[in-house]
Amino acid sequence: GKGDAAFLEKYGLKPNDAILAEEKHMGIYEDLLQNHNAKLIAGGAAQNTARGAQYMLPAKSVVYIGCVGKDKYSDILLEANREAGLRAEYRYDETAPTGRCGVVITGHDRSMCTDLAAANCYKIEHLQANWSLAEQAKVFYVGGYHLTVCVPAVMALAEEAAAKNKVFILSLSAPFIPQFFKDPLDQTAPYWDYVIGNETEALSYAESHNLNTKDIAAIAKHMAGLPKKNAARPRTVIITQGTDPTLVAVGNNSGADVTVKEFPVHPIDKSDINDTNGAGDAFAGGFVAGIVEGKKLEDCVDMGQWLAKLSIGELGPSYPYPKQSYASS
Repeated sequence: GKGDAAFLEKYGLKPNDAILAEEKHMGIYEDLLQNHNAKLIAGGAAQNTARGAQYMLPAKSVVYIGCVGKDKYSDILLEANREAGLRAEYRYDETAPTGRCGVVITGHDRSMCTDLAAANCYKIEHLQANWSLAEQAKVFYVGGYHLTVCVPAVMALAEEAAAKNKVFILSLSAPFIPQFFKDPLDQTAPYWDYVIGNETEALSYAESHNLNTKDIAAIAKHMAGLPKKNAARPRTVIITQGTDPTLVAVGNNSGADVTVKEFPVHPIDKSDINDTNGAGDAFAGGFVAGIVEGKKLEDCVDMGQWLAKLSIGELGPSYPYPKQSYASS
């Protein structure tokens, strides 16, 4: 919902941030719906990316796995996924409600406050029961948020990818992940074939790993050069910077100097900016679609930027219908 500085202050929020809800935040959801004309939109960071990838890929290309409650909100999610042609295999939690995220929009900033609820209740037994899906998959995408939930499930997918030379992609998701979930993040690092983040997440990574730099390109280079489990694939680090160019560093497993390439983003008219919430998820969706299709790296980045631009014109992490077809810029 639309807010102002006073509303952010009321809940102790910053204008451009993503945090987990504490007790003091629990009133924000009703407040937004009742007093700030907020809309209910299907979300979930990795789920937004899954819908985005499916938007650009042939039917039945993507399966999303996560955890929800048995309530009207999980029904809304299922319907949104069905419309997008996305297959969802949920674990239904008996005790917790479906997670929710309050988004306060001030100007072109978005502050996100997430009550994980059932999203926090995923169990590896569900993945084991659906393991045939993992065996069939060629590409795995894991949101960094899941490092707060069920690390063994993340590692099971990471090991499957490394053992069978499949692609493992991780999103940093939010600045608090490198900050407060450093150990599980570092546990996944050797398995990253692609790691995607934005500039604030990159800065948080640098700070928690004592890199003593605020140079985004230097941070990307460092991450690209970390030890890697599957040497058959180089590691690629992608850092988005809003309207500034997307930075891409590709490791080379030889210790030689890593170059960082810059890709200017698709220009977007200020008047076309509706809501930047979910733009990063959309970028990841387009990028992953390119990886699935075996496109060149620069084409994958272009697809990500194209889908992010489409998403910014919609409210929330959504994509326009009728579907628009991608054409390279």
